[in-house]
Amino acid sequence: METADRLRRWRLILGAEAKKRMENMDKGVSLTDEDLMMDMALNAIYNKDNKFSFGSGGGSGHSSPHISRWLGDVRTLFDKDLVKIIQADAMERCGLKQLIFEPELLDNIEPDINMASMILTLKDQIPKQSKENAREFIKKIVEQINALLETDLKRAVTASVNRKLHSPIPSASALDFQTTIRKGIKDYNTKLKKIIPQKYYFFERSATTAANKYTVILDIDQSGSMGESVIYSSIMSCILASMSAIKTKVVAFDTEIVDLSEKCEDPIDLLFGFTLGGGTDIEKSIKYCSKYIENPKKTIFFLISDLEEGGNRAGLLRRLVQMKEDGVIVICLLAISDDGKPYYDTHMAQRIANNGIPCFAAAPQMLPRLLEKAMKNQDLSEFANGKFGVEK
Repeated sequence: METADRLRRWRLILGAEAKKRMENMDKGVSLTDEDLMMDMALNAIYNKDNKFSFGSGGGSGHSSPHISRWLGDVRTLFDKDLVKIIQADAMERCGLKQLIFEPELLDNIEPDINMASMILTLKDQIPKQSKENAREFIKKIVEQINALLETDLKRAVTASVNRKLHSPIPSASALDFQTTIRKGIKDYNTKLKKIIPQKYYFFERSATTAANKYTVILDIDQSGSMGESVIYSSIMSCILASMSAIKTKVVAFDTEIVDLSEKCEDPIDLLFGFTLGGGTDIEKSIKYCSKYIENPKKTIFFLISDLEEGGNRAGLLRRLVQMKEDGVIVICLLAISDDGKPYYDTHMAQRIANNGIPCFAAAPQMLPRLLEKAMKNQDLSEFANGKFGVEK
């Protein structure tokens, strides 16, 4: 093994504290971008201050604002055998092991979305006797978010698909008798004693027929930084899937694709279908989602991601632009980190925004209004130009 490689490995083992001392050596130590990511992930989990502890007993401390992200990222950075060791160590150091192995402690913790993200990240480490308690903990979070979103989301969809707008397409079943008679009263024929309308008015056809339903596609990045966004997106998906007026498709991706559309009946099952952490191939996932586009002008495509593309970046952009040109309403929802700030590839976000595709981070409370405006094909610049938007 080369001396430089040996020093690099020791630098990663010893951590950031050894940085200055090893840089003073004759040959120094040079770390690649991937090495630096490894270093930050290991420091987040193994730092000597143990900043990420949940405290003792029932978890009185606070979770790390970034620990769930790093727990996911280790899947990409290390071999499978090492991932198991690192995650097990993280559970021990963060106080998670006691919580997971003593289910009654988990029952007493106040629902917290950061904690929920970590449980989902470490789901494969949860022992059989604790799985039901973990599901109950996730269920509490789901119920809280559901209460926040459900009424407004359903109202938004109903307001969009039941618009009383008139259509130029004649249809006997969609004839607006009231408007036709009211506006045609001036055409009353005294001899025939009948109204002979010069113009007939027709409602837009109801969105209850399969061909005319809106299709909402949620393409969700399940990389390490996406824990909170995955939870909100999943609950939104399940609410929409419960409504017959629209078709909902849910796809999760890292470097592989998992179609979760059939799991939308139960948000808990849907969330446990995600595998948080790993690389990303966004372009491949967008290509997969394209098969669900039957009527582009009745399709809304949400890409929910940090845009850290590990695949074909040019292809990603090309597919999004092609969707938009075909008539699909394309919206890019950026990841929000655990401290509430957007976390994303700014260069890729800017390229997407420059092509006229709204690209922004949105607080959960904004989702119903966003969906309603999208379904009504209204201007979304108020979101794109907002606090967490990316302007053209």
